[in-house]
Amino acid sequence: MSGDLKWNKILGAGLATAFVIIVVQQVGVHVYATHAPEKPGYAVNVPDEAAEGGDAPALKPDWGTVLPAADLAAGEAAFARCKACHNNAQGGPDAIGPNLYGVVGGPVMHRAGFAYDDAMAKHKAEHPTWGYDELDAFITAPQKYVPGTKMSFAGLRDTATRINLIAYLRSQGSAGFAIPAPDPTRQPGAAAAPAAEGAAAPATTEGAPASGAAVPAAGPAGAATTQATPAAPPASTSPAPANH
Repeated sequence: MSGDLKWNKILGAGLATAFVIIVVQQVGVHVYATHAPEKPGYAVNVPDEAAEGGDAPALKPDWGTVLPAADLAAGEAAFARCKACHNNAQGGPDAIGPNLYGVVGGPVMHRAGFAYDDAMAKHKAEHPTWGYDELDAFITAPQKYVPGTKMSFAGLRDTATRINLIAYLRSQGSAGFAIPAPDPTRQPGAAAAPAAEGAAAPATTEGAPASGAAVPAAGPAGAATTQATPAAPPASTSPAPANH
């Protein structure tokens, strides 16, 4: 009989402990319940990336001007970060990414046999050639320019670095891809020039004396005097006098 009471006490103690735990848990949920504030403590102004540079889009590089002046050594140094995934040696093998020898001016998906992703195949249908603008946009932000691409590189935001890198890649098997002539419309301030030309102030006649109006003239003592501007004489209808 005593043995039964012992187990009853143990069972009762266990049930009581579980009951207390449940009660404490429920009370704690209500006592320490958190509620979102009606107003934030302070607002964080996060500028929109698309509008960060203002309404006017950034000018594309003027390749006819920047490529001849590019620093090939700096471009080779910039390519060092690409070597983890790319080879650029003539006849070299593909790595994680395709070999980039001759990529500038070449066709998109230029390496036969490399397993390009579907996103790049879709991109090729719209932009079949790796021109200067296309490479520049891709290197700036690969995921943004080719959505869904497996290339995990975050991109190069510095324009000068991209120009040097593209100039270096052109020297690696793409020297035959022509550099375009300088484009004045891509020069800084080119977008504002037409607006400035169209904003010329109209000619004004304010303050200009009309025919026959009084104009100030300097008198003998330097004081302003008023003189009348002679008006054109009226046309005469009488015959001219005869000469004698």
